Amino acid sequence: MNAIWKGAGITGLVLLLTGLNALGADVAPDEVIRKTADEVIAAIKADKSIQSGDRSKAYALIDQKVLPHFDFTRMTRLAVGRNWNQASADQQKQLVDEFRDLLVRTYATSLSQYKDQVVQVKGTDNQNGGTEAVVHTAIVPSGGQTVPIDYSMEKTGDGWKVFDIRVDGVSLVTNYRSEFSDVVRRNGIEGLIKALDDKRKLADKR
Repeated sequence: MNAIWKGAGITGLVLLLTGLNALGADVAPDEVIRKTADEVIAAIKADKSIQSGDRSKAYALIDQKVLPHFDFTRMTRLAVGRNWNQASADQQKQLVDEFRDLLVRTYATSLSQYKDQVVQVKGTDNQNGGTEAVVHTAIVPSGGQTVPIDYSMEKTGDGWKVFDIRVDGVSLVTNYRSEFSDVVRRNGIEGLIKALDDKRKLADKR
């Protein structure tokens, strides 16, 4: 995984998304992020156990606040790429579940990395007739370099959902795609499912 996804970039990913379900489905994507950022940061500051690295509380927070606002099926399909059609319906479900669990565990530790970063919402580019949008944001640390983060979102009947994230121009989906392609080429779809499960178990131990 590209190093750009560590530190401030990962912190920003979680900070901006943990409170999304507090707002209604009709709220514009940039407003969803803008209105929740301050609330989420305040919640993390107030929770000493999360700051101290309590993974169970971090997992619970992400499960409750983040997951409903991600389209993990689309995200996984994009990450797996053309190999997606090789997978059976059951394998596709396993891939989505494993990828989701891996991301939750990989990024849960970022909740304890918050160090007074400021979230700036820069604006939105509407796409595909308004059914999709890219929300441009930036994480400004108290010291260090500002990290731009763009959220690719789609409008659904349940509100806006994220299907890709770019940190400093690096796409999460694209970042995983080459890795997944190599695994499928060597070990097939079942090999990719196992590799994701192994990564999840490793993240649990860290």
